[in-house]
Amino acid sequence: MKAVRVHRYGEDARIEDVPEPEITGPLDVLVKVGAAGVCRTDLHVLEGQWDAIQRPELPYILGHENAGWVLETGSAVTNVQPGDTVILHPLVACGLCPPCRAGEDSHCEASSFPGLNADGGMAELLKTSARAVVKLDSSVAPADVAALADAGLTAYHAVRKAVPLLPPGSEAVVIGAGGLGHIGVQSLKALTRAHITVVDTSDAALALAKELGADATVNPNDLHPAARAVGEPPADAVVLAVLDITCGGAHVVFDFVGEHGTEITGPAMLRNRGSYYAIGYGGTVALPTIDLISREISVVGNLVGTYQDLAELMTLNSQGEITLHTTTYDLLDAVQALHDLDAGKLTGRAILVPNP
Repeated sequence: MKAVRVHRYGEDARIEDVPEPEITGPLDVLVKVGAAGVCRTDLHVLEGQWDAIQRPELPYILGHENAGWVLETGSAVTNVQPGDTVILHPLVACGLCPPCRAGEDSHCEASSFPGLNADGGMAELLKTSARAVVKLDSSVAPADVAALADAGLTAYHAVRKAVPLLPPGSEAVVIGAGGLGHIGVQSLKALTRAHITVVDTSDAALALAKELGADATVNPNDLHPAARAVGEPPADAVVLAVLDITCGGAHVVFDFVGEHGTEITGPAMLRNRGSYYAIGYGGTVALPTIDLISREISVVGNLVGTYQDLAELMTLNSQGEITLHTTTYDLLDAVQALHDLDAGKLTGRAILVPNP
């Protein structure tokens, strides 16, 4: 089968022929991939950022946002059968460790992570587990939902955690309205009645955010001339603009970028007792402890989401509350899709489709 594999960090992935996976265990599920999302994490994988954490054996297949149709199952699988349409939770959890028993399967002590430390779904077939598959209505097209398996799940998980902090009349700030952020905006609209301000350097992304329900938008590029005129750094101008819109700062800032300076400006946009939710990554959060204490602000990490989060997200998707905005590529054009993502040419999410 055709697959997109990483061979060496710092280089493009390669599209090549590899052996098809086979059922070997009673809970195995073999999925015919209908679509695989292209994520900024894939860029970080190719850069080698995940090597120290996941220690994958190279080469292996990329792709952790996957949906398709069940092709074959192991002898003990009862929740799906061949022909079912499914979306896959990005982690394959054991179900037996303390985190799994507590429903925190994204922190499973014995998990595998297809696309990060095991073969993923940027291929024609993917082997996963019965614990990872969420059965969908047969009318659902995998290309319409695949990226919800991570981008959607991660954004929803972060917003779901923050719901108690965002009563009606509260202020939420979303940094980055791209592949994750545009789902974060929809999650905020579906789960809260917070006032939503979106910050992004792309006018197209901000227009989409407005369409999806953002109440206010800020493009830092538009503030640069005014900022220079008064001698203020652009970052300060962005913070001041957000503090003005939010009447003193956000109750929660959702940073879907997490690098290139947003990890600095994000916490500065908080009001006292506010929370900075880090979702995107790549940068470093550095805060004086006196600020943490005197202002009682919190920094909260967010990793993917639970199986239950994904099931809830797919319910909202079926109700039309949360949808994906995508650009589709043939699986054989995966390297171009990764380059387009890296260059900031995409609005929403890139999706790879085998044999379109």
